[in-house]
Amino acid sequence: VAFVVCRSLEGLKTFSYLEELILDNNLLGNDLLLPKLPHLHTLTLNKNQISFQRKLESLLDHLAEVVPSLQYLSLLGNMACPNELVCKEKDEDDYQRYRYFVLHKLTNLKFLDARKVTRREREEALVRGAFMKVVKPK
Repeated sequence: VAFVVCRSLEGLKTFSYLEELILDNNLLGNDLLLPKLPHLHTLTLNKNQISFQRKLESLLDHLAEVVPSLQYLSLLGNMACPNELVCKEKDEDDYQRYRYFVLHKLTNLKFLDARKVTRREREEALVRGAFMKVVKPK
């Protein structure tokens, strides 16, 4: 397990066998670039600066490529993760759409945020996940 407080993840490339990475409470944004970490199964990015889903999509595509073994991802406390406790304009439906979208992009996830991925969610993500982007109006 690595606990990192940083704005640059350059040094991670030397840890190719890393399995868990906790990057909570940093200033990491949508431009986050991880090196190829084929054994990483747990990644938490809680309370960073990951913003709305147009940009989240490219981050999820990047994660699918560089962390193919990812099973647990947490993005709580970021703008991209709709949460009615943080933003009164968001509700459970917004959060569920976000879950379908993330699960559509990262099909191997078993846990997203603090919740286990259900069979029903996985099925919905396959069928409708691509259409579940929650975007900020211009």
